[in-house]
Amino acid sequence: MVGSAIYRKLQKEGYSNLITRTSAELDLRNQQSVTDFFATEQPEYVFLAAAKVGGIIANNTYRADFLYENLCIQNNVIHQAYTNGVKKLMFLGSSCIYPKLAPQPLKEEYLLTGLLEETNEPYAIAKIAGIKMADAYRAQYNCNFISVMPTNLYGYNDNYHPQNSHVLPALIRKFHEAKVNQHAEVNIWGSGTPMREFLFADDLADACYFLMQNYNEAGFLNIGTGEDLTIKDLAILIKDIIGFEGELTFDSSKPDGTPRKLMDVSKLHALGWKHKVALEEGIKLAYQDFLEKHS
Repeated sequence: MVGSAIYRKLQKEGYSNLITRTSAELDLRNQQSVTDFFATEQPEYVFLAAAKVGGIIANNTYRADFLYENLCIQNNVIHQAYTNGVKKLMFLGSSCIYPKLAPQPLKEEYLLTGLLEETNEPYAIAKIAGIKMADAYRAQYNCNFISVMPTNLYGYNDNYHPQNSHVLPALIRKFHEAKVNQHAEVNIWGSGTPMREFLFADDLADACYFLMQNYNEAGFLNIGTGEDLTIKDLAILIKDIIGFEGELTFDSSKPDGTPRKLMDVSKLHALGWKHKVALEEGIKLAYQDFLEKHS
């Protein structure tokens, strides 16, 4: 989803010499494959958007896979970017790097000030390692490697898998199937009270393009909207957009995850970038994409 959004943005801005590989074409977990790819292609700029990702179930179930595979991807790409003289690399992380009970909104300096959310700790540790690796190569080798931390993303080419998707696309699928099958209710995991922030993936791509030109510092930068809502309110919004007329129920026996994850985006705003796509508009665009590809 993120890679395709960045690709669309670069095409829109007039770039044509774009090098991409699908996971089927290039296994970024394989050190030799990544070494050969960089030696052959010699890219000048790298957006490292590849990762093994998933929602709360996948993160908690495949703990070893999430830690090992993400470390492999990052280590291979970042090291080969250094070895092959890449001019600039952007590493994309995740808002789950922050401590579970960090003050809200989440400021960049809160990293490593407390314990992580247990369910996605392996993924978070991998992403923190990626930030620190980019910084270490900057410090030791003077590489212009930067890191950004997007908030929860959704949009075109999202993952709608029943078990491995994130909350927003999972709800789109649930409400769509409930409407088609004329179900009386939709049951949602958790209490509905946790608050989440959502950014349209094409807005993220726009921010990444902006920062590749305007940001050259160690550490990392939050990318988000600075606005959030409860999972219950998100569900009601999606329910209305899709046109499901049944009831909503919440299963409080299921985990909620972090109570709140709102990004402080004051540094990003100070640089001159703000999101453009409002949540309701973005969900309508995502649902249209879902209908075209999955119904």
